[in-house]
Amino acid sequence: MTKRVTKAVLPIAGQGTRFLPATKSMPKEMLTLVDRPLIQYAIDEARAAGITEFIFITARGKGALVDYFDRAPELENSLKAKNKTDLLEELARTDIGSGSIATVRQQSAKGLGHAVWCAHRLIGDEPFAVILPDDVIDADVPVLKQMVDAHEQTGGCMVAAMEVSDQETCKYGIIDPGQAQGSAVQVRGMVEKPAAGTAPSNMAVIGRYILTPEVLSALDAHEVGAGGEIQLTDAIAKQISTEAGVWGLKFDGQRYDCGAKLGYLQATVAYGLKHRELKDDFRTYLADLDLD
Repeated sequence: MTKRVTKAVLPIAGQGTRFLPATKSMPKEMLTLVDRPLIQYAIDEARAAGITEFIFITARGKGALVDYFDRAPELENSLKAKNKTDLLEELARTDIGSGSIATVRQQSAKGLGHAVWCAHRLIGDEPFAVILPDDVIDADVPVLKQMVDAHEQTGGCMVAAMEVSDQETCKYGIIDPGQAQGSAVQVRGMVEKPAAGTAPSNMAVIGRYILTPEVLSALDAHEVGAGGEIQLTDAIAKQISTEAGVWGLKFDGQRYDCGAKLGYLQATVAYGLKHRELKDDFRTYLADLDLD
């Protein structure tokens, strides 16, 4: 029987240089889409999938991320005194109970594989999720919930997969898909950022994973891969030959790369058009824009 996934690793040690100077003194994960920071979208998705323990892989200057999920008694009392119950409810969504967040410092930027490996002492002998907050996915059923449900049937490792153009395959980990089981496909091979014209498919791995502890064991070797970094894709690929194997889930949802300025702007527009208070006025504003 497949063990339930209750832990999630969030690698958030990156410097966010693509958003300088905004990220000079603020973690990029605190950049907001409308009225919530990127990290909140990731946590909300994880909670919807049944995650109860969160492991933040951090670096110097990232303390604001942990502070964000702490209680704010003075602010709460002020809102109560003003009877602003709607804002109190919003504030409550940012609370994560004592003992539910653990932080681990990644002292050197050695790649995503190394960041995930930094959590190995906290994982134990159970499957775990990895969420990259840069990837915001708008979905009726949160993507990690889709993956957890599918993983109960497949076991093994699972990656979220989406189609990209042939020109973009060099930017992603790419899977060689095999036999399908519903929305999940067996992975016959994986390659990180293949050279142009060499990709086995156009199915790209994006920032959601369910992994077995064996992936952490593979990362123990600290083998350097593409870009001179320790690649998570390489460690996952070593699990393909195991009995449970590796699966790719073709998820339902729209992904926005909020680690890039264009993707972040696209997400801002999309989520602004969905916001219950702003959508009508925002739609009118966009319709009235003179873009010539």
